[in-house]
Amino acid sequence: MELYITTLGNFDIKSGNKSLLEKSNRSYRIYKLLQYFLTFRNKKLLPETIIENLWKDSESFDPKNMLRAQIFRLRQMLKKILPEDVDEADYLQINFSNGYYFLEVGNKVKIDNDIFEKLISEGDAHRIENASIALEYYNQALELYKGLYLGKNAYEIWIVPIRNHYSRLCLKTFLKAIEIYKEKDEQEKIIELCEKAITVEPYEEQIHICLMDAMLKIGQIQNAHDHYDCIMSTLEKENKNANSPGMKNIYRKIQSCYLEKSEVNIENIKDKLETEENSGPIICDSDNFKLLFNMQKRQRAIGEKRDYICLITLNKDDCSNEDIKSWEKIMNKTLESTLRKGDVYSFWNDTQILLLLQEIIDTSIDVIEGRIRDNLPMDFGYHINMKFTQIDIEEDFILKSPN
Repeated sequence: MELYITTLGNFDIKSGNKSLLEKSNRSYRIYKLLQYFLTFRNKKLLPETIIENLWKDSESFDPKNMLRAQIFRLRQMLKKILPEDVDEADYLQINFSNGYYFLEVGNKVKIDNDIFEKLISEGDAHRIENASIALEYYNQALELYKGLYLGKNAYEIWIVPIRNHYSRLCLKTFLKAIEIYKEKDEQEKIIELCEKAITVEPYEEQIHICLMDAMLKIGQIQNAHDHYDCIMSTLEKENKNANSPGMKNIYRKIQSCYLEKSEVNIENIKDKLETEENSGPIICDSDNFKLLFNMQKRQRAIGEKRDYICLITLNKDDCSNEDIKSWEKIMNKTLESTLRKGDVYSFWNDTQILLLLQEIIDTSIDVIEGRIRDNLPMDFGYHINMKFTQIDIEEDFILKSPN
C-alpha cells in the first residue's frame, strides 16, 4: 500500500483513488497540524515555534500540553488510516528528540509537490538538448498543480512563503512551456495551455498576454479583443494594475491587427467612442487616438479638403500653479464648445493635447485657431501654443507614444 498526498490545491491523503481522511469539524485542528508537519517535513521543530504558528491566539493555560495532546491524536489518526502490521517508518512517523518534533516521511509516501519540483528539474535538464522531452516533463508537472498550496488555509501566515514559492514555480513553468510551443509555432497549444493556466492563476498578467498574442497570430482578432476587455474589467474590479506597459502593448498589437486585416473602419471606432448624448467632438485616450489617426490617414482621399493634426501645448513657464491645475478642465470645456462632431482630441501628456481635424479647407486654419483662443478664459490663451500639420497620405507620419 502506498499513500499519495496532495497539497497543490485541496489537501488529501489517498490510497489509490480513495480518500483516507474523514471530513469533520473535530478533525480540522489535527489536519492543520499534519499539514504543518508535512510542510516542514524532515525538519526539527521547536514546540514553541509550532504553537506560535498554529495557536498563537489560543487561550490555553498550558499550550505545550495542548500540543502534546494534539500530536497524540494525530499519531492515532495516522495509525488508523494504515493497515495493521505495517512498518510506520515506511509511511508517516512523528518523532520527538532533544526537545524537537520532526516528521519523517517513508518511501511508501508520495507527495505531489515533491513530484512537481522533480518533474520541473527534469524538464530543465533536457531543455537545451531536447525541447520536446522538456515539454513533456513541464506538462506533467503542470497537471499536478491544481491550485494554491494548501489552498483552503487562506489565512495561515506560515503558509504564505511556501505558497508563493509554488505559485512562482508554476508560473515560470507555464512560461517555459509556452516558449517551447512558440518555437514550434503551435499557437493552438499555447491558447489551450494559457486557458488552463488562467483557471489556477486567474490574475497573472503574463498568461493573459501570451493568450491574446497567440490568438492574434492565428487571426482570432475579435477573440483577443474580447478577452482584453474582459481581463481589463476583471483587474479593475480586483483593484489590480490594469494599465501596465504589458497590457498597453498587447492592446496596441490588437489595434494594429485590426488595421492590417481591415476588419474595422474609422466610423466603427468612432461609434464605439461616441455616446448618444454626445453631439460634439470625441475625446479618447492616446492609443485610440493613434488608431483613429492611422485609419483616417489610410482612408484620406486627395481632394480640396484636408485632414489636420493640431498640437496644443501649455507653456508652463508662463503659468501659475492654479492655471496648470485647471488646464485639463478648461481645455475640455473649450474644445467641447469649439470643435465639430467627428473631430477627435486626446490629452497626450500633462501639458499637450492632440486634435484630429477632418475635412478642413486650408484657409480655415486661422479661423479654427482664433475660435479656440476666443473660447478660452481671458488671458489664458496667451499661455498656449498651437501648431497645425496637414496629414499627407503620400508620406509616413508616425505618432509616437507619449511615454
